[in-house]
Amino acid sequence: MAPLSFALAHSLPEVILAFGVLGLVLFGALRGTDSDGPATEIAVGLLGLAIVTILLGSHTTAVVFDGAFIDDGFGRFMKVLTLVGALVTLVMGQDFLARKRIDKFEFPILVVLATLGMLMLISASSLLSLYLGLELMSLALYVLASFDRGDLRASEAGLKYFVLGALSSGMLLYGASLLYGFSGTLTFSGIAEALRGAPSLGVVFGLVFLLSGLAFKMSAVPFHMWTPDVYEGAPTPVTAFFASAAKMAAVAVTVRIVMTAFPAAAAQWRQIIVFISILSMALGAFAAIGQTNIKRLMAYSSIGHIGFALVGLAAASEAGVSGVLAYMAIYLVMTLGAFAAILAMRIDGKSVENIADLSGLGRTDAVMAFFLAVMMFSLAGIPPLAGFFAKWYVFNAAIQAELYPLAVIGVLSSAVAAYYYLRIVKVMYFDEPAQAFDKAPPALRVVLATSGLLVLLLFAYPGGFIAATTAAAKSLF
Repeated sequence: MAPLSFALAHSLPEVILAFGVLGLVLFGALRGTDSDGPATEIAVGLLGLAIVTILLGSHTTAVVFDGAFIDDGFGRFMKVLTLVGALVTLVMGQDFLARKRIDKFEFPILVVLATLGMLMLISASSLLSLYLGLELMSLALYVLASFDRGDLRASEAGLKYFVLGALSSGMLLYGASLLYGFSGTLTFSGIAEALRGAPSLGVVFGLVFLLSGLAFKMSAVPFHMWTPDVYEGAPTPVTAFFASAAKMAAVAVTVRIVMTAFPAAAAQWRQIIVFISILSMALGAFAAIGQTNIKRLMAYSSIGHIGFALVGLAAASEAGVSGVLAYMAIYLVMTLGAFAAILAMRIDGKSVENIADLSGLGRTDAVMAFFLAVMMFSLAGIPPLAGFFAKWYVFNAAIQAELYPLAVIGVLSSAVAAYYYLRIVKVMYFDEPAQAFDKAPPALRVVLATSGLLVLLLFAYPGGFIAATTAAAKSLF
């Protein structure tokens, strides 16, 4: 077993967040309501410090804590995405929470706790650490979903998420116990070693239950049923957190576990991934067409995008994993930009969520309309925006793996989904103007503009980005 100092050096971001959240709890308890604003600023500082330690820390691969935790290029890449999602969510949500009078010091504590669980999940290299990370993330997310106690929709969202989340955790735990029983070990590398031959029926059952639990966290079909209601009911900054940081962690652990623990069962898990990928792309494309609430539309959009990301995983190759990483990075930028615009939808101090409220935005706020249109075109996969390249990478990996039907279904689903993204652009530029929105806070305008520029300009210099995703994917193999 590695010395404690070595183990702590390779888990420094988690250590920073763990001690930071304990300090925040103490700070909040001692200062009371006076801590509400400063607590968020401290939390943002903690998340920023964690990003810096990853970028400046060791770039070697190490397995520590008796095989339960791995620090590698893949994990570091996904951790940076997760931390960026959490940090930007806190920055964007401050004004919203203050106006709703729910800007309590507990909110940033819960966000940092959930993020700590996500980082543990991304670096999990045993079934035990996977479950611990998953539950730490989930318990904080259940509370965040219903954080606005005065809003009936938020309470309902939190309850639905908790009940269905408990069911999915039970399924995942049952699958993990089956895998432990048939392999005799908890570590992913040990499971891969034990299952070198053709997997038994018990292993396949365990794998199905395990992937079912993870599919719930990714909100992939058929375990998506919580997503539209929770996205609509939860406070909008929480919805942005679900759609960004939580998605990164869920996809990362799914990729890690199938690629490192089940290389011998690739034929079996590929069938499961292809199945949920096709269903997610199809449902995401068709179910969003009739939506009038933009948060519900983004829920179905996220289901569809998880389906597209899983196309890359189904390829079961280094190019496929690289495609998934590229897709999730671009999806993160697009999602944060879209939610910055949604948070800016405010009339006379009151948040509005209907797509019809965007009518004529091109004439009432040309800058916001332009950047939101860029997000919608990119989410639809229109070239030369970043969203097009995201789909190109995963479809290309699927074609290289000779998964032609999956790639064709993906392209057709993308074409159908383009309708509801382009409908928002049509509403903004061709419908008669509705009442103008209030002036958006600077933080929202900065996030929206930055996301828009990244999406617009990726094609100018994709080399460095692709080099980073390729290096991160390589560390898994």
